[in-house]
Amino acid sequence: MKRSYLLFLLCISVNAYTAGSAFPWRDNQTERLKALAFMQTLQVDLLSHTSATDTLERWCGSHGLADPAVIVAELDPNPKMIVPPDVRSRFSHPTELIRHRHVKLLCGELVLSEADNWYQPHLLTLDMNRELAEGSTPFGKVVQPLHYYRITLSSNSLWEPFPLGLDSKLRTPNKNPQSQLELPFYLFEHRALLMTPSGKVFSVLIERYTKNILNFSH
Repeated sequence: MKRSYLLFLLCISVNAYTAGSAFPWRDNQTERLKALAFMQTLQVDLLSHTSATDTLERWCGSHGLADPAVIVAELDPNPKMIVPPDVRSRFSHPTELIRHRHVKLLCGELVLSEADNWYQPHLLTLDMNRELAEGSTPFGKVVQPLHYYRITLSSNSLWEPFPLGLDSKLRTPNKNPQSQLELPFYLFEHRALLMTPSGKVFSVLIERYTKNILNFSH
């Protein structure tokens, strides 16, 4: 059976699947396939919506990760002062001041993602700049009044559930299929631009999504 067909079958039932043991996941082919299907379901949702925060809140609520399912940004008080050249070149006004904001996005006590956001304060209001510098509101919610749109630059997997292909044999004679699946902290990464309705790039962001997106009964 081809990989795409297997994933199709799992993605159809992924939202309805609630039975089974809670986190941690088990290191066998079935559990890896489920994890891959859930990851791809979230990625499709993220890539098809403007606000990653809203998407994460829906994910958090539908999978019972926290109650209430509200995303809060934990602000890094020491932003980077140097803007990488490849980031600066993306801006519509590359010679203007660029600020950096690094946050962890939490739902309850779970860090679901970390984000690096470079933005140009002269394109934002005073209230927006104040909240970004001091507050705990996610970036997308702060700048929502701009009616921005998002362009994805890249979507990269940082963990491959089947490094040798879907048909590879994961089990060895000495391996217990009920052993815990060791997940890396970061599972995938998105890079994107945020743009004003007139087409000006005012933000460049890198988002890394953590294994906590899978911290639910499956």
